[in-house]
Amino acid sequence: MMDHNELAVAACRGDEKAFYTLVTEHRRRLYGIAYSYLHNESDALEVLQETVCRAWMKCKKLKDPEAFVPWITRILIHCCVDEQKRKKRMVPVEEVRMQETAAEMVSDSKLDLERALGRIKPKYRHVLILKYYQDMTIRDIASILDVPEGTVKTRLHQGLKLLRHKIEPGGALFHV
Repeated sequence: MMDHNELAVAACRGDEKAFYTLVTEHRRRLYGIAYSYLHNESDALEVLQETVCRAWMKCKKLKDPEAFVPWITRILIHCCVDEQKRKKRMVPVEEVRMQETAAEMVSDSKLDLERALGRIKPKYRHVLILKYYQDMTIRDIASILDVPEGTVKTRLHQGLKLLRHKIEPGGALFHV
């Protein structure tokens, strides 16, 4: 059996089975990231499918096959951001009603946190989601976002600071 790096090299050479094996190994983590961004199972699965398709089409262009996992995770994050933008443009009436019903069931503090996360810059939001929703290490986040570890630490610190300012001590969201 091939190790992770050999699978990545084979996948980037066009080996469909190796690509499938790699994606299968990481599907739970990729799904978890997608769900952290989209908060909806069907949207997360759809974005995951789009990610796998894009990755397969561009895999031969990957210069460093050993960086396969951070690379496909970056693709996933871009797909999630695209889906979020698309959702903002069109929201069906039924979904608004469903969200209102769901909002009543979810705790206020969680909703406040998600709203506050949605209102900070993406560079901070990405780092916070990967760190606190996906429990990734600084090194993994740096690799996925293709930035130095020091930058990740700074964005974590600044992002948490921004979240604290967006949420009142009582848990209510500031609309600044």
